[in-house]
Amino acid sequence: MPSRAHVAQAFRAAVPVMLGYVAIGIPCGILCDSIGLNALQALLMSCVFYSGAGQFMIPNMYLAGAPAASIIASVSFVNARQMLYSAYFAPYAATASKRLALFFAATVTDESYGVSVAKFEEGDWSIDRALMVNLFSQSSWAISNAVGVLVGSAIGIPLDIAAFAMTSIFICLLVTQKLTSANIVAAVAAMLGVLLCKAVGLSGPAILIGAVSGVAVAMAYEAMRARWGGKHELG
Repeated sequence: MPSRAHVAQAFRAAVPVMLGYVAIGIPCGILCDSIGLNALQALLMSCVFYSGAGQFMIPNMYLAGAPAASIIASVSFVNARQMLYSAYFAPYAATASKRLALFFAATVTDESYGVSVAKFEEGDWSIDRALMVNLFSQSSWAISNAVGVLVGSAIGIPLDIAAFAMTSIFICLLVTQKLTSANIVAAVAAMLGVLLCKAVGLSGPAILIGAVSGVAVAMAYEAMRARWGGKHELG
């Protein structure tokens, strides 16, 4: 059992993430209500499938009429980054039990990853405290989603507004990225990929194809720039 001191330290570290999850968890719950999920279902989904971006994508793509296979593929692609987060902490989890390490790895998100990276770099941190940061954050997210469903059912948010929620999230993510040439190339390629899919009638996999196109084109661009830079230095 973790000590009270460890619990208190983990809670203090998790508070900023928890407050942020309230702000985005309630809109996510409102969106879930728009596709017919009740508060208990939203709560369980947040506990079993803990992914903010993925949970926004599922109802948004459902409202857009995307097939189940496209939803699963898109969400899986977006969440692939979680494996990299977990791999980063492998050295810190070397002395922890396999169950503890697995539980911790399964509950890492973008925000809790940032908190734990900072804490491990400061020193005097452990996997059990990092896991508690994850669990405190997940609890805030799950409860906020359930509250959002109740708010959505009480107010009756129009579907058009609910469907725009995911788009607004992507816009926020886009404008907060560093203004590098690679990011610009990725954003433009992704938008063109989605527009092209829409133009030819491939609305279902449009998001997945656009995302893959953006990443692929940006990687090719970076590789070409690195090769050109290397040749320039040799010259």
